[in-house]
Amino acid sequence: MKKTIFAAMLATTAAIAAVPAQARDQINIVGSSTVYPFATVVAERFGRATGNPTPTIESTGSGGGLKLFCDGIGENTPDITNSSSYIKQSQFDACAEKGIDIIEVKIGYDGIAFANSRQSDKIDVSRKDLFLALAAHVPGDKEGELIENPYQTWKDVNSSLPATKIRVLGPPPTSGTRAAFVELVMEKGCSEISWIKDLKSSDKSKWEEVCGSMREDGAFVEAGENDNLIVQKLDADPSSFGIFGYSFLDQNSDKLQGASFDGVDISFDNIADGSYPVSRPLHFFVKKQHIGVIPGIMEYVNTFLSNAAQSEDGYLAEKGLIPLSGVELQKMRADVNAQKVLNM
Repeated sequence: MKKTIFAAMLATTAAIAAVPAQARDQINIVGSSTVYPFATVVAERFGRATGNPTPTIESTGSGGGLKLFCDGIGENTPDITNSSSYIKQSQFDACAEKGIDIIEVKIGYDGIAFANSRQSDKIDVSRKDLFLALAAHVPGDKEGELIENPYQTWKDVNSSLPATKIRVLGPPPTSGTRAAFVELVMEKGCSEISWIKDLKSSDKSKWEEVCGSMREDGAFVEAGENDNLIVQKLDADPSSFGIFGYSFLDQNSDKLQGASFDGVDISFDNIADGSYPVSRPLHFFVKKQHIGVIPGIMEYVNTFLSNAAQSEDGYLAEKGLIPLSGVELQKMRADVNAQKVLNM
């Protein structure tokens, strides 16, 4: 009798285990702090329009988001990750190892602001100025010589800049904004020095180290993924500068001002026409295997690409996003609706 009861219990347990757990009914999104405010407003619109639960969105940074996203397939992993820098080959490979197919969604463009408080003077900088101010090592007196960064004030870097102490609040290495700043500012600035530029072809890893390593002596401060916190600190300390996306500058233009790069101001129009040199596309990436399992994913994506969101006077433009052009938008819609998988 005992054996019969035990066998029945085993059979019941096996039957329960064979039934898959009910999928989440709420979309789970992680990733970039820059994309976060855009994703939040789209999520709210999506929830109201469809009646589906409003997606949960966590600001983890682009790198942190992709790490979570590529951890596997299943309801305990994110459906979408936002990114302010393009996916790296190593990140793509990590997803591929877990059998994840990725659908890329470009949502628009953003500029990287180098900003300070309106209580201080506005400055005009070059990318070389910022490399010399923020790099861990800079050229010495002899060609090929690198020394620990000795510059203490902006005037030490460029005589036309103010004699205030160099202090810049910026994002951590996990941030897409940090990766884009290194690529668009630090690497461009260091390549204006001829022998460092030549180093790229002879020793690329060394070139990347020289151009991408930031100071750790207090001149550059990693202020975390919360761009709003950087804004608050700049308002409290007018002598400091901060690095973050244009949308945060636009939303805080009563308190902050963006520096010019070689005479070009950061503005919606200058980012849109490509004249502002420190700009980048913004993306999110969708886990194809979750489409049709987690309800509403395609509807959420299409809400992001709708005319109401993407037009020049749409609600995302009001938040500071530079929307996709007509041709780009049409192509992105077609690729998404075909569920085109990213290949690298």
